[in-house]
Amino acid sequence: MTHVRRRSASLGLALLAGILAVAKVIPADAGTGASDYHPSFKPDQLKGPPAGKANEVLVLGTPHLSGLKGELRPDMLEPLLTRLAAWHPDAIATEDMSGLQCDSLRRYPTRYASTVADYCPDPGPAGQATGLDVPAANAEAERLLAAWPAAPTAADRRHLAAIFLAAGERSSALVQWLRLPAEERRAGDGLTPDLVAALERAKDRRNETNLISAVLAARLGLERLWSVDDHSADFPDPPDADAYAAAITHAWDNPAAKARRAEDERLEAGFAKPGGLMTLYRAYNTPQAALQAYQADFGAALREPSPQGFGRNYVGYWETRNLRMVANIRDVLGQHPGTRLLAIVGASHKGYYEAYLDQMHDVRLADSNSVLR
Repeated sequence: MTHVRRRSASLGLALLAGILAVAKVIPADAGTGASDYHPSFKPDQLKGPPAGKANEVLVLGTPHLSGLKGELRPDMLEPLLTRLAAWHPDAIATEDMSGLQCDSLRRYPTRYASTVADYCPDPGPAGQATGLDVPAANAEAERLLAAWPAAPTAADRRHLAAIFLAAGERSSALVQWLRLPAEERRAGDGLTPDLVAALERAKDRRNETNLISAVLAARLGLERLWSVDDHSADFPDPPDADAYAAAITHAWDNPAAKARRAEDERLEAGFAKPGGLMTLYRAYNTPQAALQAYQADFGAALREPSPQGFGRNYVGYWETRNLRMVANIRDVLGQHPGTRLLAIVGASHKGYYEAYLDQMHDVRLADSNSVLR
């Protein structure tokens, strides 16, 4: 399965393979005639207007920075950060799993052991330092933020960072760490020397959450990030994982996928040149990029002919994951009406994010093209 994972880092195919363990292929003649029916109720056409300020969402499709070859200096991200800051988001959603979901998945290791190992940081050391388990730490973080002072002290920020780490929200802990003056980034107020070392490592870790989302949040004066990724549809590898991987890899062997890979390689090879990273982001966020991803990947998998329905297992996982991620975003907007939210997510998710978010009565989408100019 290693070669399958490398094909699309955002898809987690080692986990997707197990879907076939419970999924059933629907007979071709089932529900005859149902495909001709389309509901007359169209939520996307019923947008209000709401009372008060509208919710607005900007979806930024991103490469996974950890996978780019070559040096990535902070100054190379400045043109992107400047444009995103000029949009003035007051909330930022990231492709990270929440501490609460990780806590839930830890209770079902038979199904989620590899998911937890891959995506969930260990909150244990911070829990020991603060005396709080994950649910209690999340509740404490919410309590602190509800009464957050206009001018928090360095001790306030160190304490909240420790609470966020115990809550399993390390990206929000990093926001607090970055908001501290350099001389105040030290142990104390719940942060042990080991936790301080972990935050310092996170500050330089090469991924879009740490280098873009957390930096932008700190720059804009935000207090936290929102972790909206979802892996609750994951399954462990089944006995026929090799057959699954072979079927999906074969589906990806198509002209659209080859053209997309060639374009990705060209863009990534030039990302370190002046303006190269912005060129890459503009390409990943064009209106046609979502359809190209579908034709190369998910649409091809949907037509994959294995009798086990491997391609349909894969597409079912993918749609389920995106629906739940978007539901997490909608939950944030429901709690905080009138929010301008920036959602940063792997580029293959962008089309699904926008399509599903556009169905919501109280969500309006912003055009990433105009922001990235």
